[in-house]
Amino acid sequence: MKRLRVEHDIQPVSAFRSNAAKLIEQVQANKRALVLTQHGRSAAVVLDAAEYDRLIEELELLRDVQQANSQIAAGKGIPEKKAHKALLARRKK
Repeated sequence: MKRLRVEHDIQPVSAFRSNAAKLIEQVQANKRALVLTQHGRSAAVVLDAAEYDRLIEELELLRDVQQANSQIAAGKGIPEKKAHKALLARRKK
C-alpha cells in the first residue's frame, strides 16, 4: 500500500458523504487508503478492494511464517531432506 498523503487522504465523513463516488475513484486510482474522520478523530479507513485482498494475503503469509518459526523454536521442525522427500511423495499421488 502506498504511503498516505495527509493533505489528500484524510477527509471528514461529511465530505465523504458528499463526494463518495469521487473519493472512491481516488482510492482506486492512487491505491492509497482514505482515512475518514469524525469529530476530528480517525473513524474509518477506505481501501481499494484489490489492495485489501493483497494486505490480507500478506498478513496470512506473515502469520504462517511466525507460526513456523515458533514451531521450529519448539523443536517441532523436520530436517530439510525429510521434508523434501515428503513433498515429492505427495506430488506423485
